[in-house]
Amino acid sequence: MAITRRDLLLAGSVGSAMLAGALASSPSALARGETIELVKQLMGRPATESNRVHLLMPAEFPTGYTVPMDLVVDSPMTEADHVKHLHVFAPNNPLVEVVSFHFVPRRGVARVSTRIRLAEPQHVVAVAEMNDGNLLMAKTWVDVATNGCA
Repeated sequence: MAITRRDLLLAGSVGSAMLAGALASSPSALARGETIELVKQLMGRPATESNRVHLLMPAEFPTGYTVPMDLVVDSPMTEADHVKHLHVFAPNNPLVEVVSFHFVPRRGVARVSTRIRLAEPQHVVAVAEMNDGNLLMAKTWVDVATNGCA
């Protein structure tokens, strides 16, 4: 039995379709969906967009290797009202969770300044987990010219 070009093309088409279906159901592909669904998937519960969370990043940056990020949460940081954790997600990165920070009451200010890597232009999502269990979220678009995750 000889294999023809037609057989090879058909097999390649079927294989490509199967691969596309597998990728569409993978966690990285699901992370490209809506931001609230992404956070619900990763954190186990939905977050609400809040003006208490301030994610400051440049709209355009020449390289994805060292993108500056400032993250501030408006909180008195008392025992009754404080930020427990800050999580930063980049849905199009190979590893979706970029970084997590942990805070304690009486820290003064829930603020972080650092640099992160981005694989491609994408929305970056910051989630503040408060001591009462609420998840507060902010997102911003960052356009990088080069892949920082290669």
